Parts: sequence; structure tokens; C-alpha cells
Amino acid sequence: MTPPPFNDLDSEAARRALDYYLNPTPSTVSHTDDQLFIARQDLSAEAATEHASSMLRCAAASAYESADNLKGNSRDMAFSVMHMINMARALLDRSLAEQARRQELQSREG
Repeated sequence: MTPPPFNDLDSEAARRALDYYLNPTPSTVSHTDDQLFIARQDLSAEAATEHASSMLRCAAASAYESADNLKGNSRDMAFSVMHMINMARALLDRSLAEQARRQELQSREG
């Protein structure tokens, strides 16, 4: 029985494991091209937009709670982050509403 071939993730994990155990000074290669999070291939645009909107809602709540415990410029910065998150969420919500409107029009026509 032959083992399955390594994919990119397996070979990267193996390299890190070998570096950890065999290399006294781990490589300082930057992995800026590697993505920490990759959306599923079968994820629809509507589902992605809804999920992003939910994530932004949670981020805004976190920023707001953090700002509550700060003072001065730090508090202002946290509230400005919350404001930018809310603006991005409003854009996503608008996009969702437009998608829903288009789907409704298509269902009426078809």
C-alpha cells in the first residue's frame, strides 16, 4: 500500500516540524502569501456576504466593549474602529438587500 501524496499543507507542516526539531535557528522566511483562512469553494456569494456581516457585527461589539474600558486617544481609536466596522457592515447589508431584491424580481419573472 502506498501512502497518499503530500499536499501543500502537509509539506509545509512537515517543513515546520523538521525546522522545530532539527534547526536550532528556525528560518525567518516570511509567509505573507500564505492565507490563514480560505473560504470554501462551494460558498455562495450570498452566504459569504451574510457571514461577513455577522463577523463584522461581532467585531463591532468587541470594539465597543474594548472602548468602554479605555480613556483618551485609545478610547477614540477604538470607537473609530467600531465606526469603520459598522460602515463596512452597512455596505454588506446593502449588498445583501440588493441580492434579495434581484432574486425576488427573477422569481417573479420566471
